[in-house]
Amino acid sequence: MDKPSCFTAQVDLKLASKLQEDLHNQGFTFTTPPYTIFSAKKKGISCTLYESGKLTVQGKEKDPFIEFYLEPQILQSFHFSHPEAHLDLTPHIGMDEAGKGDFFGPLCIASVFANQEGIQNLLKIGVKDSKRLSDDVILKLAQKIRAQYPYTVIRLFPTKYNELHRKFKNLNRLLAWAHTAALADLSAKTGCQKALVDQFAEKHVMQQALQQKKLTVELEQKTHGEDDLVVAAASILARAAFVEGMQTLSQEYGIEIPKGANAKVIEAGRKLVAKFGADVLEKVAKTHFKTMSEL
Repeated sequence: MDKPSCFTAQVDLKLASKLQEDLHNQGFTFTTPPYTIFSAKKKGISCTLYESGKLTVQGKEKDPFIEFYLEPQILQSFHFSHPEAHLDLTPHIGMDEAGKGDFFGPLCIASVFANQEGIQNLLKIGVKDSKRLSDDVILKLAQKIRAQYPYTVIRLFPTKYNELHRKFKNLNRLLAWAHTAALADLSAKTGCQKALVDQFAEKHVMQQALQQKKLTVELEQKTHGEDDLVVAAASILARAAFVEGMQTLSQEYGIEIPKGANAKVIEAGRKLVAKFGADVLEKVAKTHFKTMSEL
């Protein structure tokens, strides 16, 4: 499995002087850039400890340095060198969404089920939070996940999304409804009664949606849910559905439709309106966004 090129961890600042002394003894040289306690370098490794306690390590010699010094001596945890020892191997459903912050394109919600063996396989094939992967890698991984795991994806293109947003009058309630629909479908397909979602609102929003659907699944909601591999797999399927949806819209309207909500997006919006009239926005964009008033 590939490891990230830059390792980050949170360090107890009480250990800062021990860390600095140890690095000095290991032949590191020091500088003090702004907002850092120190930055230390030697051939093949550079480490920076920030005032916040965040530590970054990079360089081609970083792996043995982390495994044999940093984890046992400072971090007292082995998530980097032995991630498989820290997996939650309980069979469960993971859920996440993509596209909610993008003016153009669909809102996509995905749920994935994996058992113990499946979770270990997700680690092996390189699954991680989709925000840490390029869209090209996401599309390739999504193919593997769709081939090997039970899943449900709900993709709401703008026409349907705008209609539902007017009905719910609130994005989080709309998200809760869509997550619950995806969860109900996958729970029925797999018989799984345990789920984890990357928390997107106050917990009661999702609980109410489950009650309305009369869905009795044990649901955990937590921020940074994508740290869980099954949620990470769902984040990859949701992002892939969004990227593929954007490609579909770009082909349909013959114009490269950009992601996000920025100046490029406004420019593309003006081109679309000039070519197809103002009504086109209802079909390609989330019309409750502030970006709409700028157009």
